Amino acid sequence: MQNYPHHYRVRAEAGSAGVVTIGSAGLAALETAAPAEFGGPGDRWSPETLLVAAVGDCFILTFRAIARASKLDWTALACDVEGVLDRVDREVRFTEFRLSAVLEVPQGGNEDRARRLMEKAEASCLVTRSLLAAVHLEAAVRVVG
Repeated sequence: MQNYPHHYRVRAEAGSAGVVTIGSAGLAALETAAPAEFGGPGDRWSPETLLVAAVGDCFILTFRAIARASKLDWTALACDVEGVLDRVDREVRFTEFRLSAVLEVPQGGNEDRARRLMEKAEASCLVTRSLLAAVHLEAAVRVVG
């Protein structure tokens, strides 16, 4: 791992109408647009959906690192995230993120330990710790096999 601080650079480009193209060195570009709720077409990633996706992505990547360090055996993790955008004190902002995560562990796995590590991942996610919005995790563990 590199020393802190880390710097992440993204370029966004657009004309007066249409999609916004975002990219970063070494990554495929994405076309974004306003979401349908703000009069956009609703068929592209938007800043709002990208932020909500970043919460879910960060949760899984954080869990993966914590599970590896804790030597937890697991096979799959799915996380649905709902971001709530609302008006608070005349400002529109995300007020909370609701995570519903289902972790699959092999037969004989420690479900309580797995749930605790999921809670630790939620508390440790750098994306959600960087936001003003409250973050709530609904964790479930499913034994497979």
